[in-house]
Amino acid sequence: MEHFALGHWLLVLAYLTSVVGCALGLACAVQARHAASPRHRMRWLVLAAISIGGVGIWLMHFVAMLGFSTPGMPVRYDVFRTVLSAILSVSSVFAGLVVVGGRAKFGWWRLALGGVITGLAVNLMHYTGMSALRVKGDFGYEGGLVALSVVIAVVAATAALWFAVFLDRLSLRLLAGFVMGAAVTGMHYTGMAAIRMNMNMNAPDPAGVEVFSFLFPVFVLAAIAMAVPLCAVLMAPPIKPEAPAAVPAEKAVTV
Repeated sequence: MEHFALGHWLLVLAYLTSVVGCALGLACAVQARHAASPRHRMRWLVLAAISIGGVGIWLMHFVAMLGFSTPGMPVRYDVFRTVLSAILSVSSVFAGLVVVGGRAKFGWWRLALGGVITGLAVNLMHYTGMSALRVKGDFGYEGGLVALSVVIAVVAATAALWFAVFLDRLSLRLLAGFVMGAAVTGMHYTGMAAIRMNMNMNAPDPAGVEVFSFLFPVFVLAAIAMAVPLCAVLMAPPIKPEAPAAVPAEKAVTV
């Protein structure tokens, strides 16, 4: 079993893919908090979920799996479960963002709950996507590393949401993209390290499709998933800083 059959450059590409998707999605989440109406807020959160869940998480997983192989034996994927993993990723991230980014007022409980939901969305996508894997044999997971992958995703996702949504400096929002990208990538390879495969040379070739057979449509959809939120963010008016609360004038003292 190999994770870098095409070279370690794929790790860098997967990480940068996640950073771009997460940073763009978190920028949309910031816009959602300052939206003029609930309808506009939901639109921004949908764009954020597509960017983070579809590109930052699912596409990163897809890119990383290009380097997965079982030398001398075929690897196939179930298309339905692969598509299902993308849908679950986007919808789960949306749920987390609604909790943490759907209000303009800060709340620690919203941040914690949103971080847990978003972090678990990373794990949900990964292990659902891995259930689509078909090899000559079967495989399971080491429980300790699976638990570690969950912790990595939840902690880093919570930190990224805090950086992006509750701090005003652009540099910290960009840093949030790198933090969340590290969470997604670190969770992926921790989850892959947890795999324990039992290969069987005498087993029939697995059913399904090769990963490269749907490479083109995936990247076309990914380009659209990034282009729409990017255009929306670039065309959005600049966020105005919140005006400080008015201080009531002191009443005149009557002598």
